[in-house]
Amino acid sequence: MPGLTRELAREIDRRAVEEYGLPSLVLMENAGRGVCDRLFQFGLVGRVVVCCGPGNNGGDGFVVARHLDLRCASVSVCVFAEPERFTGDAAINLAVLRKTDVPIEFFGRAFDAARFERSLHGAGHVVDALLGTGFQGTVREPISQAIDAINASGRPVIAVDLPSGLDCDTGEPSVHTIRARHTLTFVGPKCGFAAIAAQPFLGAVHVLDIGAPRKLTDEVLRRGS
Repeated sequence: MPGLTRELAREIDRRAVEEYGLPSLVLMENAGRGVCDRLFQFGLVGRVVVCCGPGNNGGDGFVVARHLDLRCASVSVCVFAEPERFTGDAAINLAVLRKTDVPIEFFGRAFDAARFERSLHGAGHVVDALLGTGFQGTVREPISQAIDAINASGRPVIAVDLPSGLDCDTGEPSVHTIRARHTLTFVGPKCGFAAIAAQPFLGAVHVLDIGAPRKLTDEVLRRGS
């Protein structure tokens, strides 16, 4: 399957909403639920810690946490942004999650290494929903510190769409990049996944659909090949 650039991935989302009438909230719901489905296929042992950044990738993580809780899995959420930074669909899913009994910790701008270490204690899996396809350049604090702590924890990491810190288009890792055991990517592999530099960070790559019509995704993928 040809790789998706960040521009083509955005085009699929945009056209699914504008031309096919699929609400973007539905696309996010499908993405998060698909990740939850695959987590159960991998086999859950212990608590799942979902780590969320300030964008739509974090919004996907909120959906993952809600669906894990729906299925009575043990789950907690660590958010590396202030609540007011979330907008749109991510803000909606955060608001829903805050009304549930899922434990949520906000780290905001100041990274508390000891508190995060306690959050990871006993975790069976860590879900990386920190940075998505829009990331380019340098990972900033506190997410850079969270990435380093997750990698150092030795917990198996499931990356949502791509490992945080990896460039979607070039596959170049930043200084702080998640080393995933599995990457659950949406619609199609990102073109950067083919880069040699990306291989140590991806783990096994699994492609999940988000409900965008096949006619649309085939058209965009053909144009990207």
